[in-house]
Amino acid sequence: QVQLVESGGGLVQAGGSLRLSCAASGRTFSGYAMGWFRQAPGKEREFVAAISWVGINTYYADSVKGRFTISRDKTKNTVYLQMNSLKPDDTAVYYCNRGLTASATMISPKLLDNWGQGTQVTVSS
Repeated sequence: QVQLVESGGGLVQAGGSLRLSCAASGRTFSGYAMGWFRQAPGKEREFVAAISWVGINTYYADSVKGRFTISRDKTKNTVYLQMNSLKPDDTAVYYCNRGLTASATMISPKLLDNWGQGTQVTVSS
């Protein structure tokens, strides 16, 4: 059974930081990139960041570039998202998921399934 468990969200003031974690189990993630996505109220789910299977290459949405850092620990089947300099516009439910290839590229969330429950991030102004 596929399981993705996101954690680490919370309420933070603008300019603050959070570190999200995503533990993956029950599915073959070996050989695939992993990505983070978010969905704000009333908006479609959007891509945030991706990391290659090897863990060296990363790719970010322009809106988070320079502020967010994605990383992964293959031994723990866990991917992380370090979020710094948070803005109110970053408020959303954050999700992780497996990519379609091993490469760190923009991943359309419309092409993915088996989502976890997500973790809420709220940034106050």
